[in-house]
Amino acid sequence: MFGCCVAGRLLQTNLQQIDETHALFELTNASTINHVCVFVLGTVPFPEGYGAAVHFHWPGKGFQLLGMISNDKPSAIFRLRGSFSSTSTYRAFDPNVSMEDSGDVTAILGLSIEPVHMIESQLAALPAALVKPGNDLNPTLLAEKIVKNLFNYVSGFTGGGPMSPELPIPLGLIARWYENFTGKVRNSGLAFLEREE
Repeated sequence: MFGCCVAGRLLQTNLQQIDETHALFELTNASTINHVCVFVLGTVPFPEGYGAAVHFHWPGKGFQLLGMISNDKPSAIFRLRGSFSSTSTYRAFDPNVSMEDSGDVTAILGLSIEPVHMIESQLAALPAALVKPGNDLNPTLLAEKIVKNLFNYVSGFTGGGPMSPELPIPLGLIARWYENFTGKVRNSGLAFLEREE
């Protein structure tokens, strides 16, 4: 009934049925996944008024609701990179971690068949999106604010000395800024960038 495609990989149809209303896909090398697409194969439609809640399970974090698919919306693409692996940035900047070591986590993409109105109420209870629909952000202005935030963070570690283009900056400092920055964005959206003006 369902298919799953991880960007850059072969199509997965190896759905594991748990019971009549629950199924899952195992996603190997999950730390390398950027996007995943889930879709209805079209062979068996949902019963009228039903859909599937799509959940993602990262080891140690439990199941988290991503979205839904239904007869009216038979496919969905979800961005996973940076949302579930709390160590991804540090691993990227860690010289002791090789590329072979970074992809050994198996995650689970779970599907739960439920009434559409119940799934929609679960989705409505999720934290608000980082960028509200209709809020047109100027990409150049946003990039300037992000770079200014990084500059202010890094300049706090110069000990009050002058900043120069030749000042070396440890990658660990950039990684720490990135973790702090993405944590703020995840928790409160981009509003903190406006307050820094």
